[in-house]
Amino acid sequence: MDLFDAVEERGARPLADRMRPEVLADFIGQDHLLGEDSLLLRAMQSGRLFSMILWGPPGSGKTTLARLIARATVPPPRFLSLSAVMSGVKEIKAIIDQARDNRRFHQMNTLVFIDEIHRFNKAQQDAFLPHVENGEIILIGATTENPSFEVIAPLLSRTRVMVLHQLSEEKLGVIIRRALEDEKRGLGHRKLQLSEDALAHLIRSSDGDARMALNNLEAAASLAGEEGGEAGLISLLHVEGAIQRKALQYDKAGEEHYNLISAFHKSMRGSDPDAALYWLGRMLEAGEEPLYIARRMVRFASEDVGNADPQALMVAISAMEAFRFTGPPEGELALAQAAVYLACAEKSNALYRGYNMVRQTIRETGSLPVPLHIRNAPTPLMGAMGYGRGYKYAHEYEEAFVAQDYLPQKLREKGLKFYQPTNRGFEETIARRLNKWRSLGEVVKTPI
Repeated sequence: MDLFDAVEERGARPLADRMRPEVLADFIGQDHLLGEDSLLLRAMQSGRLFSMILWGPPGSGKTTLARLIARATVPPPRFLSLSAVMSGVKEIKAIIDQARDNRRFHQMNTLVFIDEIHRFNKAQQDAFLPHVENGEIILIGATTENPSFEVIAPLLSRTRVMVLHQLSEEKLGVIIRRALEDEKRGLGHRKLQLSEDALAHLIRSSDGDARMALNNLEAAASLAGEEGGEAGLISLLHVEGAIQRKALQYDKAGEEHYNLISAFHKSMRGSDPDAALYWLGRMLEAGEEPLYIARRMVRFASEDVGNADPQALMVAISAMEAFRFTGPPEGELALAQAAVYLACAEKSNALYRGYNMVRQTIRETGSLPVPLHIRNAPTPLMGAMGYGRGYKYAHEYEEAFVAQDYLPQKLREKGLKFYQPTNRGFEETIARRLNKWRSLGEVVKTPI
């Protein structure tokens, strides 16, 4: 379990494991955590390392970073690791005993790394509390799950949450090229070349996951060696074979990206579930970020469905959370369910039009004062100034409605009505209510 113990020969290990950086300077990504004046870098350099939770998506470098932190800290602590999948209270106790011995006999701090800490139950997490509190161990936990929900509050209060981001396509490209060129640990001894379209597909299919990118590269290199062909070339066909996914015409940053999301949005707006499913599938199969699609559906639920079907927003948000919970491919079905629901829902853009009108009105009229009668009056002075005077409490009136003015006077004089519901879906009910309330308001304002 020691960081510096050689476990096995490099050649027998997967490429992703062999290519783990051995010094902090070679670590790719997470510049926000390791910048020149960052808290983490200063802590390592000063020897005042703190306990932390590394939270980030798969393949973002959590395990590698934990090991490099141990190496870069001055003086370096003893590094011990546990997997929450394989360990229990017995293993935790053994780790704590080792940490005590390190401090007593070797005057050395101990850094305990726990992979997938979210898999430890409450009792197992509780076991670390006193030892983190008194400094017997420096705890680094790694998790792909939100620590707010998966790590107990007492442990969270004794650690700092360090958020790792999904690796960008640029960073993945650097990692892949480094593996191709490294003769000692990577594939450099084979003098391989990677075609540009193969590299693009490899990056796109890895979804920001460096481990996945290197595993797929290794498989593609193996296929290239078996099939022969042009010497030393890993082609798009090799990458497609390794990933088991064809490269469709798509560019997340280019025209096709916008063409497909436009087709998807307009198909739902046009109430065509078949077309919506097709364009959704096209984007997912081509490697589009699923949560980007989910966010667009949440927007669509308010922009194009609105209160014609208030359930639409909940369906879209539920689909997004379901995908976050299950991931691909299971979560893709939740996105498909939401897309069909939105396509088949009653449509209204009344909210969209109304809010745009509000924004334009605010730009034109500025910060108009809140009418005195609907201001709060928490102090005697504010009450004396007329705050809240004359306010009518709706629940004291029949049907919990009473006509009074809520808009600034300048807007009341213009008679503006921002929200004009349609007669479709639930908005038909809303329209009846508003017409009734507005007519009562007009009766009150009409002189006798």
